[in-house]
Amino acid sequence: MRNKRSRSLAILPVMALLIFLAAVGGGFWFSVQTTESSPTEEAVKSAAPSPPEDKVESILKSMSVTEKIGQMVMVGVTGTEISDTDRYLLRQFHIGGIILFDRNIIGHEQTQTLLQNLQAYAAGQEAKQKIPLLVAIDEEGGRVARGRDVITPPPSQQEIGAVGDPELARNWAKSTAKELKGLGINVNFAPVADVGTGDNRFYSADPTMVATLVNSAAAGYEEEKLIYTLKHFPGIGKGLVDSHQEVSAVTSSGDTLKREDILPFKTVIENHPAANFFIMVSHLIYPALDEENSASISPKIMQDLLRGELGYQGVIITDDMAMGAVAKHETMRQLGVRAVQAGADIVLICHEFDHQNDIYMGLYDAYKAGEISEERLNESVRRILKAKLAAGM
Repeated sequence: MRNKRSRSLAILPVMALLIFLAAVGGGFWFSVQTTESSPTEEAVKSAAPSPPEDKVESILKSMSVTEKIGQMVMVGVTGTEISDTDRYLLRQFHIGGIILFDRNIIGHEQTQTLLQNLQAYAAGQEAKQKIPLLVAIDEEGGRVARGRDVITPPPSQQEIGAVGDPELARNWAKSTAKELKGLGINVNFAPVADVGTGDNRFYSADPTMVATLVNSAAAGYEEEKLIYTLKHFPGIGKGLVDSHQEVSAVTSSGDTLKREDILPFKTVIENHPAANFFIMVSHLIYPALDEENSASISPKIMQDLLRGELGYQGVIITDDMAMGAVAKHETMRQLGVRAVQAGADIVLICHEFDHQNDIYMGLYDAYKAGEISEERLNESVRRILKAKLAAGM
């Protein structure tokens, strides 16, 4: 083809030659017909990247039931280096997500190495995981900020709320996300979307202000493609007892909860892609919504309200199942099963191998007994895989 073009060019007028060269070198200013055949439509389609839905279904079909259950459990790891316990959880249970605490973070390079080793082992010949791990942390700011000597702690949400500037919320979310990603962390359990006072974890007692600032923080996280987490649905700002210690009830009416506490969650759901963020459900009881169950084991709150009424189709994750509000009242095996049956996609269990083992085995035994179907597992794993792919994993 090059020889034919050379012979043709030899007889072209100078102007034609210049036009030809401009067309080839300057971005195809006009169309030039050649005898070369164009790619067929089928070839173009086959060369195009698969849409996310196709990738999700392809990965899902390749997974065993034990792998699917593993994606639905997030655990804490033991120390500053990968341990035999960590390897066991990744190999035997195919755990799909981990959460970091101060016990895991003593230096920048150490944290990067720990996470690289965990990811490498998960993807290696023993664990054979098909998609990278979720790596989460609680980096809210204020009194809840992990690894202060390694990660720049954001100001408390109360401080940001006192300024009332949405750009401040967005900028801090963006800078925090960038720093976390530099370490290998891909999920932040922030921002807190609760409406309340008396705790510097809350932006404000004004629902509209909280909704505005949470919405701006969401935009900041999305700019860095870091998964963020709204918590603690449907809101713990009116709670009177620390759910780490014991269960309590928020006695507000359903109308009040929807008008005030749920507004920040609703705002983000309506304005941001569901694959970009998680929603963490609380362990409090809301009698106006469900008279019997804590939110983390309530189908009325997770399925009817969050999925049905609010239309959220992203990942629902529980708060830590070892918290006293639920752990003092049911076994770990019961709690994990009840959470998934109620609509949770990921069960969070932060500490103690025995608890982690019980959560996983409870879900596995429930599947074997027909109490949780494989299609129910598939629903959650689809959401998890979509979030991982949306975050570039």
